[in-house]
Amino acid sequence: MKIRFTIGKKIGLGFGIIVLLTIMSFLLTNLTLNESRKKTDEVTEIFNPSVESLKEFNYLLIHSKFLITKWFYYQSADDLSDKKALRDLINKEYPQLKQKIKKYSTNWNKDEQESIDGILLEVEKMFQSYQDDVMMPLNSFDAYNDASITFLVTSPFEDLDIKFKIIDEKLIKLINQQNENASDNSNQMLSSFDRLQKIVKWLGIILVFGGILISVLTVRTIVKPVKKLKKILIMMGKGVLPSERIKDRNDEIGEMSVALNELVEGMDRTTQFAKQVGAGNFNSHYRALSNDDTLGAALLKMREDLRVNELILESKVIERTEQVVRQKEEIETKNGELEVLYKHVTDSIKYAKRIQEAILPPDTLVNSALPNSFILYKPKDIVSGDFYWVEEKDGKTMFAAVDCTGHGVPGAFMSIVGYNILKHVVNNNSFTTPALILDQLNEGVSETLHHGNKNSQTKDGMDLAFCTIDFKTLELQYAGAMNPLYIIRDGELIQIKANKFPIGFFLGEEKLKFTNHTIQLKKGDCLYIFSDGYADQFGGSKGRKFMINRYRDLLLSLHKHPIELQKNILNKTIEEWRGVLDQVDDILVIGLEIT
Repeated sequence: MKIRFTIGKKIGLGFGIIVLLTIMSFLLTNLTLNESRKKTDEVTEIFNPSVESLKEFNYLLIHSKFLITKWFYYQSADDLSDKKALRDLINKEYPQLKQKIKKYSTNWNKDEQESIDGILLEVEKMFQSYQDDVMMPLNSFDAYNDASITFLVTSPFEDLDIKFKIIDEKLIKLINQQNENASDNSNQMLSSFDRLQKIVKWLGIILVFGGILISVLTVRTIVKPVKKLKKILIMMGKGVLPSERIKDRNDEIGEMSVALNELVEGMDRTTQFAKQVGAGNFNSHYRALSNDDTLGAALLKMREDLRVNELILESKVIERTEQVVRQKEEIETKNGELEVLYKHVTDSIKYAKRIQEAILPPDTLVNSALPNSFILYKPKDIVSGDFYWVEEKDGKTMFAAVDCTGHGVPGAFMSIVGYNILKHVVNNNSFTTPALILDQLNEGVSETLHHGNKNSQTKDGMDLAFCTIDFKTLELQYAGAMNPLYIIRDGELIQIKANKFPIGFFLGEEKLKFTNHTIQLKKGDCLYIFSDGYADQFGGSKGRKFMINRYRDLLLSLHKHPIELQKNILNKTIEEWRGVLDQVDDILVIGLEIT
């Protein structure tokens, strides 16, 4: 039986070889890396810390020798700082260091552990000698003048030098041994990486040549025949029937070649038939490829349908042409009417903008009442749902940033309602306290919008931040509905939170009172109140919101700039962030620097 070596088997064999080599490379690399990681851990977690702790131990011994020598030679009282340092070294520093060395020595070999145990034992004996032979006898200023005491102390003190040298030699030897251990492990780690480099290099060479060989075989047995099939199919896609036929072969490409040759012959017959039908010869003969040839059956039916529909189509074309002409005339008439209507609406909105701008405080009032301030005001549409308000009363300046529900024409209507009620509240009451003004404003807006209907579902209202400032005493009062107050002082941003309910939202419910905040300002403070339009603007490389955290960081970065420059930076930043996207809401920011 002849074995059929299909395309799938060819591709599978080639990729199987590459996958096998890749797995081998991965396993060898992983094994070497694990070994190197183990050596690295030993160096970084055992040997290097061991060397450092032993060096620290050596320094501690040297320092103890210096202190005991000074104790012996320098006549002083018992409470001298150097004497206290020696006692702390023996009673505190040494036990802590000993515990650390013991922890690392658990990973040493047996000889090294015995060596450090011996050194520690000798050190403890030497420290005991410090205490018994020197520190206790010479424990006062007068003890140095007693010849019998100094005589008894001199001989043990001189013996300490010999003990110290013996301990130091053993400790230096142990430090050198730990350094050698670290060096050996580092060399073993480097050797592992060299071996890995050689393995990866040879496997890379094998993969490259194996890939080239598999690519050549694939091109010869698969790619070239497929390109030939592609060439014929492209020609057929362009309406050109090829004269060349593909030779038969014992795989899937051979089966496709046979089918394609039969398709070319059938297309040739179909082409001749289409020419006859196109010429109006509805009696032309056509032979389908098989009984299941749906295209052939459809062509035969098409010939019969064309015969019947030819006259019908001619009459319909005339009828539809007349209908299109009539519709075109009607569309042109409607377009003219829409243009007139659009112009009337636009002119009305522009006039409404002039009315809305008239309620905003003039620049002269803003500059007089709020010196060293800026107002960034960017309506989304021709008219805006945001407005700012500035007023002077009883030697104080009141100002607010107001965000009404919606934007455009609905927001503009709401802003007129809010402005009129706010003006009425301020002018008809003697107080300037923000919370009291907001309570009155809340009640006025609720009554105006809802007319006492407790079942109303209307959610129209206002978010705002309201401030009253006395520039003589630098006392600031603030109350807010949803919108907070930011104060930047000494490079830090302080947020004064607003009440979490808007103006005009509680008709039919218990009226909540707004909270009044009093803040004592100082020179250099920067104040900011705003609507939510700035932080809600979409933009950036991913089309996301600007967000309140990025807005806070921006204020912190620009608050040291001159006040007018701050406005320009805010405007430039939000325009660059928005890019080609539409502005999603009205934007209002009021900034004030206390000078």
